[in-house]
Amino acid sequence: MTDSLIELRERLRCFAEERDWQQFHAPKNLAMALGVEVAELAEHFQWLSEQDSRRLPAAELAAVREELADVLLYLVRLADELGVDLAQAARDKIGRNAVRYPVETSRGSSRKAPER
Repeated sequence: MTDSLIELRERLRCFAEERDWQQFHAPKNLAMALGVEVAELAEHFQWLSEQDSRRLPAAELAAVREELADVLLYLVRLADELGVDLAQAARDKIGRNAVRYPVETSRGSSRKAPER
């Protein structure tokens, strides 16, 4: 895990421990909370055009920033509870995607590759 993710994980772990919240942080509960936060993030973009979604007004961008933070925090906490190194998992996934979506056949295409 990168230093910043490790620091974030440790701060979240301490935050939960200080409040005796570990009892509520079962992976099931964290995954459900993560889903709720992703839905709250999606709400900000629900009826926007693609162009408008790229040019959010400052107040809307600030609200999206808060939701992104919520998503990240729950994701880091869930990974911690499951013993998953998020940075390594992401590197591994990028490597698998590079094989699944080679540049020569994927450039400019949004088509999903077949499962292997």
